[in-house]
Amino acid sequence: MLRVGCLFLIIGLALAKHEVYDGYGLYKVSVKTTDQVELVNYLSKALDLDVWSHAIPGHDGQVLVPKDKKSLFQNELKAAGVEFQIESDNIKDILDLEDQLLSEAARKNNGSRLDSLPFDQIYTYHQVDTFLEMLAAAYPETVTLVNAGKSFEGRDIKYIKVSSGDFETSTKPIVFMESLLHAREWITLPATLYAIHKLVIDVTEQDLIQDIDWIILPIANPDGYVHSHGEFRLWRKNRNTNLGVGCMGVDLNRNFDINWSEASSNVPCLDTYHGRGPFSEPETSIIKSVFDQYVDRIGLFLDIHSFGSMILYGYGNGILPPNGLMIHLLGVRMAESIDAVKMSWNPNYVVGNVALVLYDASGSAGDYAQSVGVPYSYTYELPGHRFGIGGFGFFVDPAFIEQAGFETWEGIKTGARFIRDNIKKSNL
Repeated sequence: MLRVGCLFLIIGLALAKHEVYDGYGLYKVSVKTTDQVELVNYLSKALDLDVWSHAIPGHDGQVLVPKDKKSLFQNELKAAGVEFQIESDNIKDILDLEDQLLSEAARKNNGSRLDSLPFDQIYTYHQVDTFLEMLAAAYPETVTLVNAGKSFEGRDIKYIKVSSGDFETSTKPIVFMESLLHAREWITLPATLYAIHKLVIDVTEQDLIQDIDWIILPIANPDGYVHSHGEFRLWRKNRNTNLGVGCMGVDLNRNFDINWSEASSNVPCLDTYHGRGPFSEPETSIIKSVFDQYVDRIGLFLDIHSFGSMILYGYGNGILPPNGLMIHLLGVRMAESIDAVKMSWNPNYVVGNVALVLYDASGSAGDYAQSVGVPYSYTYELPGHRFGIGGFGFFVDPAFIEQAGFETWEGIKTGARFIRDNIKKSNL
């Protein structure tokens, strides 16, 4: 009897996991004019909606709307002639399905060695931490594990350095890449783990480690990522609780010291809250320390996000760096490499300045890298694969996890070889 009771308790807890999102609707919004763009942005702020992707002419947006605000949101859009489509009337259904599919994939691979990296599941913080430790122990000639410091809640933030030598060869450029700066963007983790796999475990292109050194930070926001595996799957920020209000968390991609606070929020409850000052958060300070130490050698920085099938570059205020043309051309080459192997139903990657393609932004990791002297700095926005019963974006279907890693790696390789061939001798 006790065992039956425990079973029902477990089932009940599973069903209740995403109750906070019960009744939330996911809307696809299409705008044609600047006035319509401004209306959608105004409604999003006034109603405190979760904007997944911003609507601009020619690029549909996605907005998550709480149950009690659906009618008002729809009425305002209709009155302004803004076209919209309800992609999911209850996002909890998709969250539950995601849990089910990922759980089935994890059970199927139960007992697999972690170093084999089955690419049909999403790994937890602790699993990734164990993997990095194992990797450094198994491949000491090429992998150095760096425990760079603690997150706000005290979790270790670790990255690896991959090199064919001692990582001290000044003539070798460095590629620095990170993922999960935004906690809910789970699909970005397979991109960095796949890169690690191809550089360390399944090495088929020796030039990528003979000619280039690598710094890879798989989980840049560990507290937020752990939190997103619980009740709040769509959590974006870190978990800073010292904000003096009832809300918590700082958008880490608005916390870097580049045009800080100019195009972000000073309201702690909003998802784009920039923090109390540049580098107020331990997570961004750790990333800064990497640039402080290696900026003279970092030729390419990749901040991997989702979603949107885009490769974006700075600056977030629309001003281009002096080498803006070359940045754009390399972005196009990386995008073409990805497009050549992408899923046929996904759109081709869009390449451009973030402010011109999407919206003004400030305090981003990509802009900061560019500002301190990294010649080529980009934000990858991985595609949102259409998911199960409707909706796409942040949700992860195990069937597409390996594809996400594989196709992103094609773009990364193109960028890495470009910096090797074009800045190794002239700049380093």
